[in-house]
Order: sequence, then C-alpha cells, then structure tokens
Amino acid sequence: MNGTPRPTRQHPRPEPHPQAHPRSHPRPSRGRRLAEAVAGRLRGGELGSLPVLISVAAIWIIFVSFDEKFLSPRNLSNLSVDIVGTGLIAVGVVFVLLLGEIDLSVGSVSGLAAAAFAMLNVHHGLAEGPALLLALALGTAIGFFHGFVFTKVGVPAFVVTLAGLLGWNGLMLYILGSNGTVNLDDEGLVAQLTSYHFHYVAVAYGVAALGVAGYLLVALRDARRRRAAGVPFRTPGEIAVRTGALAVVAFAAAFVLNRFQGLPLALLIFIVVLVALDFVLRRTPYGRTVFALGGRLEAARRAGIGVDRIRISVFMISGSMAALGGLFLASRVTSASQASGGGLLLMNAIAAAVIGGTSLFGGRGTVWSALLGVLVIQSIASGVALLGIRGAVQFMITGGVLLIAVVIDSLSRRAQKAHGRV
Repeated sequence: MNGTPRPTRQHPRPEPHPQAHPRSHPRPSRGRRLAEAVAGRLRGGELGSLPVLISVAAIWIIFVSFDEKFLSPRNLSNLSVDIVGTGLIAVGVVFVLLLGEIDLSVGSVSGLAAAAFAMLNVHHGLAEGPALLLALALGTAIGFFHGFVFTKVGVPAFVVTLAGLLGWNGLMLYILGSNGTVNLDDEGLVAQLTSYHFHYVAVAYGVAALGVAGYLLVALRDARRRRAAGVPFRTPGEIAVRTGALAVVAFAAAFVLNRFQGLPLALLIFIVVLVALDFVLRRTPYGRTVFALGGRLEAARRAGIGVDRIRISVFMISGSMAALGGLFLASRVTSASQASGGGLLLMNAIAAAVIGGTSLFGGRGTVWSALLGVLVIQSIASGVALLGIRGAVQFMITGGVLLIAVVIDSLSRRAQKAHGRV
C-alpha cells in the first residue's frame, strides 16, 4: 500500500431503453385515437348508421349529377313530407323486428284506419278529433289481436299478420262500399297534417338548435354516467365530432326548408314521435326488455320477464303506428280509397326498417333507422320520378339496396360473434 488511491472500476451507465421513458414513446394524438377507436368498432361489426349514411350520400350525388333540381328546396321539402307516412309505419315495424318477428299487416291496417276515419268523419258527421282517435284506437286494437293470437294461441307471427293483411284489406274494401273513394276536407285537421308549414324562419332554426343542444346534453350525461360505472364511454372529442356533424345537418336542413315554405308540420310531428319512441326504447326498462327479448326469448323467460305482455304490447305499437301512418298518407292525397295501404307500402315500410340498420335477427336497431331507411327509399323514388325513368328501375334499385343492407347485417353479425359481442 503506497497510499495511492486504487482506481475504482467504472461501469458505464446503461443508456435508458427507449421504451422505458415515457417521453420517448409519444402518446398518439387525439385524432389518431379517435380513428383507431372507429376502426376497432368497424372490425367488430359495430357499423351503426354508417352504411345507410353512405347510401344516402351516394344516391343524392348520383341523382344531382343528372339533374340539379333534385337538391332544390322544393324537391327536398316535398321529400321531407313524403317520408312521414311510410316512416311512421316503419317505426312500428322496427319494434316488431327487434323481437325477431315480422308484421305483414301494417299496410292493410294503415288503409283500414284511413278508411274508418273517412267514413266516420265524412259519411257519419263525427268531428275530426274523435274520428282520428277512434281510427288510432282501431289500429291499436288490431295490434292487440295479432299479439294475443301470436302469444297466447301460439300461431306464428308470420301467419297471423299474413291473415291480417288479407282480412283487414277486405274489411277496408267493405266499409268503403261501391264508391271506393272518400274525399277528405281540404281545410280539415287531417288534411293540414301534411299541407301546413311553419313559414316563420325562426321555427326551423329553433328546432335545429333545440335538437343539437338536446343531443349534446344527453351525450355528455351518458358519457359521465358510463365512466362512473366503469364501462366504455364516448370521449369528449367523439361527442364534439358527432354534435358538430348533427349541427351541420340540422341547420342545413332548416336553411333549405326556409327557402321554400318553411318547416313542414308533418316533419316536426315525425321528429317528435321519433324522439319520444327513442326515449321509450333506450331509456326505460320496457325498452331494454324489448331488446333483451330479441333472440334470447328463453333466457328472458327464465329471468322472470313478462314475455307475453311485452310481445303483445309490441304488436300494439306496430298497429298504432300503422294507423297513424295511414292517416298521414290519406292526408297527403286528401282521400281514402281502395288503393289505401296497398301497392308497395308494406314492402317499403319493412325495407325502410331493414335498410336503416334494424337487424332481421332481432335485438338490434333504433327508431332512427326508420328515418334513414325511408329517406333512402323515397330519395330513389323522387330521383327516378324527377328524371322520368321507368318505375321498373326504381324497383331494381330499391331491391339492390335492400339486398346490400341485409348482406351488411349478416356480415356485421358474424363479425360481432367472432369478437364475442353476440
């Protein structure tokens, strides 16, 4: 030991691993996280309303490329009224489809309700208000009958409502008698349902602002509630994007409608009905039970759910909405005739529900799908009529869109099964 300090062995300090430091692995941007979340939902089969929105955009682009009048305020205003009658019937069909069942009688029930209203009001002098309520009650009673036979007797819904299609159509022809057509009062309550417009521009913009604000409040409340419950929730960015998209659509629609005759009363009633039934279907125990019954009947029965009561009530809603839609269709032509409820009405109502995203397998769909689906169908009809194309082309286009919707539904369901979500 000579007192010289012994050199200590220096170990080089290891360089930090790039992944060990949080700053070396930057957090994805908000936009990228949102895109990844959307991509994950698409891979999982949760397509939502995306396919039908793309369909509407494609149809409108195609028709406007041939004739700019398709997007004129007059044509779009007429389109917004034309969708109401069939759309209301399609909303009732959505409830039945959620159970995985079908109602083939909605067209005949709508025609019978219109004929009953016309006979009570015009031929028997009953005031329009009571006659309208009795027509709606008739549709509800028919729905109760269908649901009772289906649930208590055990006859398949397909057979019960197919018999109803024939029977109620025959009853309509019987009460209309040999004349076959009953004209309604042009200035009456029912006629005003589709002819009245709110000319004051603030009404359309006010409804648009109210709808956007209501959606934002409900979305924020849902996100807060789901986060507190520890389940997946929508981020503020996603809510902002959805709210912004809704605001663009709502205020653009208000602007276009104000350039013609203002907000149609029929469209306002349709939106109010959709909001009310959407609340019933998604915010109440009754609505959650309807979803639970779709495809899981035996599990719901063992859980103690009043299956029979729910199934009967769903057919009553379908009958009521068919009657209401029939009154709007009669209002559009200010008459009830032997052609009421016939033609393609049944097929269009069911197709609207399916094209809009309601699953034929039950348990998945919203009342808003009826709005989107009937918008697709009536857009095709409006564009074909505007271009003077033969009606056969309309059938082929609508059939193709319906087939595509069912294929997407099947593939989506298969993807959800693969991800364990069904």
